[in-house]
Amino acid sequence: MPSSTRSSGPRQRSLQVLATALLCLAALPAPGRAASFYRLRSAVTLPGKAPAWDYLSYDAARSYLFIGRRHDGVTVFDVATHRVVASIADSAGANKAILVPSLGLGYTVNGDGSTTEFELKSLKTIRRIRFGSDADAGSYEPVTGQLIFTMGDSGKVAFMDARTGKLAATLTMPSHHIEASAADGHGNLFVAERDRDAVARIDARTHAVTTSWPTAPCHQPTGLDYDPASRRIFVGCRSDRPLLAVLDADSGAVVASLPIGRGNDGVAFDPATHRVYASNGLDADLMVIDQLGRDRYRLEQAVTTRPMARTLAIDPQKHSVYLVAAEGGVDPARKVDTAVAPFYPNFYFDNSFTVLTYQEN
Repeated sequence: MPSSTRSSGPRQRSLQVLATALLCLAALPAPGRAASFYRLRSAVTLPGKAPAWDYLSYDAARSYLFIGRRHDGVTVFDVATHRVVASIADSAGANKAILVPSLGLGYTVNGDGSTTEFELKSLKTIRRIRFGSDADAGSYEPVTGQLIFTMGDSGKVAFMDARTGKLAATLTMPSHHIEASAADGHGNLFVAERDRDAVARIDARTHAVTTSWPTAPCHQPTGLDYDPASRRIFVGCRSDRPLLAVLDADSGAVVASLPIGRGNDGVAFDPATHRVYASNGLDADLMVIDQLGRDRYRLEQAVTTRPMARTLAIDPQKHSVYLVAAEGGVDPARKVDTAVAPFYPNFYFDNSFTVLTYQEN
């Protein structure tokens, strides 16, 4: 009996170790599968006729999502309560809201070439300022304290002093499809030029283009964001072979490219998680790409969203992703923008505009 007792002890311990190892293996994600996937957590439909929209901006301090709804102006949506808290007065035609927390101010980008300045805290409008004849998008350059407004129709970029509202300069560009832009924190801005397959670098101090880099094999660059730590520019490109291109901000070299869905209009980088997000409206998907190194990137996951959910904003604290979409259709009696897709919607149904929130499960 004593010898039997001694021999069973090691066997029992071995079985316990094996059982523990099996439990640990079971807790690991299956090979080739993401540890957790983004899932739709809420879908809130907002009232309104013939919805139209463009860019999203997020104020993490107040949990406010600013939505450029064009003829309806900028809508402010509280993502915590799932309610509209305000519409920025006198912002009709707005494509985007540029948020400048350091000044406590926000500025809309209105399609008629004006901006509506408002307080971030009260959401009250201060004034509407004209800088040109059209406008598509824009961003804030913190070193010079200027707002940059891209004007695709007129092929120009306007620079405005954010504190005074005075127009500092207007720069003529070789592009007539000037898309998203991002500041590098050193007085420069990177701007996507969709019709030139290029990214331009603009010096905000001299108001001049200092260089322009080709994005090939990435064609029709639209969405754009920047990582100052790695000095990498992330560009979402449409074309027949849609890609996310990663450019070296010093040399302009394309150091990586990955396939994405069709109809990209939004790219965002989360520096805390080192993830790049790309929202693609035609394929109705969201790409989540891991930054493994300055020049190493890997698709972490791709999840379905909703048709036309093409722009996005991210919550840097909760790492949630916000998109918007609406139910649309094609009326053969109206003009169809076939340059985007053969059956790209030329109208959207009333009361179908929806705010979508995606979080990891």
